[in-house]
Amino acid sequence: MPEDVPGVRAARITPLDVLRFLTELVALGSLALWGFLAWPLPWNFVFGLGAPALAILLWALFVSPKAVLAVHPFVRIIVELLIFLSATLAWWALGQPWVGLAVGVVSVAVGAIVARRNVD
Repeated sequence: MPEDVPGVRAARITPLDVLRFLTELVALGSLALWGFLAWPLPWNFVFGLGAPALAILLWALFVSPKAVLAVHPFVRIIVELLIFLSATLAWWALGQPWVGLAVGVVSVAVGAIVARRNVD
């Protein structure tokens, strides 16, 4: 792969990008765990696979850096907050409110830093 192609910038992944990706994975994992543990058979498969799939779909449509739909930044932030709120509430529903609070605070803090970086 040629490195000196005119007009093409190499992608630079920062530690903040890695942290952002990890918070997204934790949110998806939280929703999957909630779906599999909070519901009886066969609903646990429906919610255990469906909740993270819905979150992935919303993320791809609105929040992703290469989002399918270009929306106002306010809409992006609302969708992102709803996904992280869902992960937080999933932990609360599993009887782990402190884990949910930690997931929510860290996710929102990282999201705010990323949003601030994207504004500058």
